[in-house]
Amino acid sequence: MALRFWIGAAAGSLAAALSFWAVADEAFITNQSSDDVSIIDLDTGETRATVKVGGKPAGIALSPNGAYAYVVSPENKTVSVIDTVNGTIERRITLEGGPLGIAVNPNGERLYVADWYEARIFAIDAKTGEIVARIPVGESPSGLAITPDGALLLSADRDSNQVSLTDTATNKPIATVKTGARPFGITIHEGRAYTADVGSNTVTVIDIAARKKIGTVSTGERPYAVAFAKGKGFVTDQYANTVTVFDMDTLKIIGKIDVGEYPEGIDISVDGARVIVANWFSNTISVINAETLDVIDEYDTGDGPRAFGLFIRETK
Repeated sequence: MALRFWIGAAAGSLAAALSFWAVADEAFITNQSSDDVSIIDLDTGETRATVKVGGKPAGIALSPNGAYAYVVSPENKTVSVIDTVNGTIERRITLEGGPLGIAVNPNGERLYVADWYEARIFAIDAKTGEIVARIPVGESPSGLAITPDGALLLSADRDSNQVSLTDTATNKPIATVKTGARPFGITIHEGRAYTADVGSNTVTVIDIAARKKIGTVSTGERPYAVAFAKGKGFVTDQYANTVTVFDMDTLKIIGKIDVGEYPEGIDISVDGARVIVANWFSNTISVINAETLDVIDEYDTGDGPRAFGLFIRETK
């Protein structure tokens, strides 16, 4: 982890020399059209580094210790393993089919990548890059999420209108739960899974232990992904250029926040105070105050930011 250095004004030259290391929380934004990843300091909005990955990158996940960013490029069927401190590609993992969504086990030992074309999930040894299992799921799996204990892997199977639950110890599917139409992003929070259902403009709420749907939230047009902060759910509405906000307990809508064009990926700062949204058509990220629901900053990215997954790294 990088350290934050507190340097007085008289040491300006030293501060500049150390600026590469003295950073706040960072956003790793996959830019599909410019074939790269922007590493953005969330305090200053400055792009610390731009990493060329190729292959129209979309999916993103970070190792639990923040040392690596795993970036999925569907066009060239690879996962690029980026050293987050140096901003360089350490190695690439070659896959098959149509890789898209990605998640990392809490112990950092396994990667899981959804194969959009072949209705399966690759389980990958994070250290060696070896595919250790191919897990059959529903059609067009997209978003992936793993329970905090690492025991269950959940996939949003878009064209099957369901979530598949897989036992990570055996790599065997154990249950499915019906959702709204065409679930895409999926997020786990406090024992529940939430899918962004792009075809029905809803979020489906699932009790993971009970293996059943327990609620529905109406959203703006074409919801993409969901994140949680300050007792609220935040949903990117791609076609409405908004973020829908709902109360986690009652599932009632609190409000809508105007952001950039075609908001897609969404994640939360480490302290839970800010919500970060990638605006695909605006080439920006919007930073939202999770308490007041105001957009407090907007920072430039590369061309076509998607940031599909968890993309915030703690650097303090």
